[in-house]
Amino acid sequence: MRSYPVNSPQAAARIVALTVVADGEIADAEIECLDRLAVHERLGLARHELHALLDSCCEDLHSSGQLQWAGACPVDERTLADLMGEIQDPGLRLTLLRVCVELAEVDAHVDEGESSVLVAAVEYWGLHREMLRPPSRN
Repeated sequence: MRSYPVNSPQAAARIVALTVVADGEIADAEIECLDRLAVHERLGLARHELHALLDSCCEDLHSSGQLQWAGACPVDERTLADLMGEIQDPGLRLTLLRVCVELAEVDAHVDEGESSVLVAAVEYWGLHREMLRPPSRN
């Protein structure tokens, strides 16, 4: 997997990409959700840059042989820890978790792979309490 600077838009986008591909496919509803939430803008990217990062994440997963794990987390535990470790900013962590939850729920079913990514984010980032609070409406 490529490495990106800590808290960079690219590192953040890769967490989003993991959630999108965690069920083994990229659904139209997920792409529409990315656009509706303006995820690219929230991460400081152009729309085409976010989509390019989604593609490069899939390429990395294919080359490592991990993307074929439909129904399970698309990366092994160590890789997942490394990727989560690239996000250090507490505000960015919370933003990413909220975006990823919405992406996982877009089809009214949270797949095992999606759940694995979400649980890892909560665990690695220490967001247990945040999951119990309703999102603020800023």
